[in-house]
Amino acid sequence: MDYLYHLANASLTLRVAEYLNTSANLPVRFLSVIHQIDGWIVRVKMNHPLKRQQDGDFRAFMNELGIPGQPSIRLQMALWALENEQSPIEVMRRYQIAVVSHGHPDLSEIEEFREQFVQGLGYCPETLA
Repeated sequence: MDYLYHLANASLTLRVAEYLNTSANLPVRFLSVIHQIDGWIVRVKMNHPLKRQQDGDFRAFMNELGIPGQPSIRLQMALWALENEQSPIEVMRRYQIAVVSHGHPDLSEIEEFREQFVQGLGYCPETLA
């Protein structure tokens, strides 16, 4: 089972990762986080389909934070490559995207990306807030 959402900023992305880490009843296989100029793409893949109530609750949570995404072909290929265990660095090179995190939901990778990006720019764009 797959959930793909577009989120406006880093704070919302961190909230998703934190929620997944604290929800023991969700069978999360992996979380992919990609940064784009206009926001963040978050893909959550479950080990198996959720029960109807769980699915509804999770979709409601995600819909509060972002909007369901319809990725471009290039982004679909990049997400497929990550799912098929290609290295994030190889995926970034091949598809020219910023893979921030892939695998177990990891808040520190997202926070570190945000910190380094802001430090390099010298200011904080809205998507990194």
